[in-house]
Amino acid sequence: MAAQSSCVASLYTVGVLEAVILRSFGPEGGQVLFTRDTGQAMLSRSGTRILTALQLEHPLARMVVECVWKHSTATGDGSKTFILLLASLLRLIHAAASKEPNVSHSYNSTKAAEAATARHLADKLLAFALKELDELIATGVVPYGGRISWEDFTATAQSPSLANNLCVQKLLRSFFHTRFGYTHCDFISHLACELLSYWKFKNELPSFSLQFVSDNFPALHTPVSGFPVCASRLIDGQVIHRDFATPPLKTDHQPVKAVVLTRSLQPTLLNTGDVLEVGCGGRMMEERSIVHFSAWMERSLQGIIANLQTLGVCVLLSAVKQSAAVLALATQAEMCVVECVSEDELSLFVRLSGTIPIWDCSMIEPEHVVTLTFCRPIQLGGHRYKNTPQRITVKPCSLVICAPGEGQTEQYACALQDAVRMLLRTWEPMHAAVTTTSKRTLQSHKSSSLHTDNLTDRTTYRSSAIQPIHKCVLEPGCVISAGGSFELLLHYALLQHGHSCSVSHDLNIDTSVSQLLANALLSVPQKIYAHSPKGDKSSKDSELDLGLESVSCKYQLLLAVLQCVRSLLKVDTVLPTHIALHTQSSRPASTSWEDTEDEAED
Repeated sequence: MAAQSSCVASLYTVGVLEAVILRSFGPEGGQVLFTRDTGQAMLSRSGTRILTALQLEHPLARMVVECVWKHSTATGDGSKTFILLLASLLRLIHAAASKEPNVSHSYNSTKAAEAATARHLADKLLAFALKELDELIATGVVPYGGRISWEDFTATAQSPSLANNLCVQKLLRSFFHTRFGYTHCDFISHLACELLSYWKFKNELPSFSLQFVSDNFPALHTPVSGFPVCASRLIDGQVIHRDFATPPLKTDHQPVKAVVLTRSLQPTLLNTGDVLEVGCGGRMMEERSIVHFSAWMERSLQGIIANLQTLGVCVLLSAVKQSAAVLALATQAEMCVVECVSEDELSLFVRLSGTIPIWDCSMIEPEHVVTLTFCRPIQLGGHRYKNTPQRITVKPCSLVICAPGEGQTEQYACALQDAVRMLLRTWEPMHAAVTTTSKRTLQSHKSSSLHTDNLTDRTTYRSSAIQPIHKCVLEPGCVISAGGSFELLLHYALLQHGHSCSVSHDLNIDTSVSQLLANALLSVPQKIYAHSPKGDKSSKDSELDLGLESVSCKYQLLLAVLQCVRSLLKVDTVLPTHIALHTQSSRPASTSWEDTEDEAED
């Protein structure tokens, strides 16, 4: 690809992705069906899942999908709107660059000039957004929305009849509708609220609880296939997704003591400093040494088990597989052993219980022992697991996600995790320091509900979700009506901003940039209402306007799209290679749908 055609190539590539996304965009969007050569099928409305399931050849398309995946991983939402805004911006930038007068009449020179103009516009758009966009949203969008309260989760979980009156329920319902349709929106929304109300830490910010659930979600949920979605539920305690290696406790409803093992209980010579000499004195000496070592090892293991009995330990959670001798002695001592527990589950167990994992099995102390309310096996679907609650400041629980098939179960789990990420970005504290330009703008809007004194006195927080780091005056928890309201309000605010700058002759602001961004935003409501039914609407169709969406997530979406536009237009040349380079850290989570055998051949 030549440098002068970078904008055209990017526009063509994004246009193809846009055609795929449009099939499932909007309230009336449908689901996309993917099939593999093996006959396995996937039906989804998730934009990230659809894009990452595509087998893309063009490097620019892969670059766009990676940008979408990174944004969706951070905010949990906005993948389809990302593609629509990206395509709209590229079209407007290309049109604006083509209208610029060029001195040279050479075709190559003209195209090079257009490419330079397009890059210049992309740079100005990103710079304008980083400097002015947060203020425009705070003054032109936020006053027309509302704020969700963390107490809504408790109210929703305790009183499902009041769910329709709560903003958080509307926010979650609107989010899940874009993934599943109307069928299970209310049920999944209430289940998510109930989960978060359980994991509500006292004297902590909402962002702390949400970050905890987001980080530990793989260990907090259990997928169960072959059951209806309405069978999903919460159960008390933490579910360890491994069965007992020894017979379970007979008193499974009484408090028990447990320890966490990071290595085998089997004693080794490295722990004692002894030296085993083999092969130095002939076959008889070698056999005698092995017998002596076996006897020493058995005595040491019996001493470790006796020490555990003295401490009252009944349950052993092991990150590794234990030897047959350990299991035999543990069975004789009536101890339960759970082997090969995943790192995520052990990490969550340690964090909740406050126990210290055992590294040296010969030095087990009381601080390694934790008391559990109970420890019992639990049957979920066709698998039996171990259920262990801990005594902490919150009431721990695990989420059981049911669906008819494995693919559907995975999609519901991903949607719930993305919803938690979306709520986290909605409540995450952001930069509240105000620049000189911010103060000037806010002072000119004294009638607004936002005041300069209140903003300047706020505590300054650091947000890791927006890069590069910049100053922001948006408050956490802000929401706006779904269905294109954010884009329409920001479109009007951008037009007013451009008009005020042209009247005041502010040379630091280019009005064409704000006009270009304002026109690009209109593509979202246009696509939303392009397929809406005409004439009289039924009551079901009227409910489409009752949803909410996060202002913070929308703001971060705009920044991510503008950064992607700038990156695309910075590409000069695409060099074809014969070897596909893959990095484990940057690959999307849905690449399991790609053929691993084909990757190995590449």
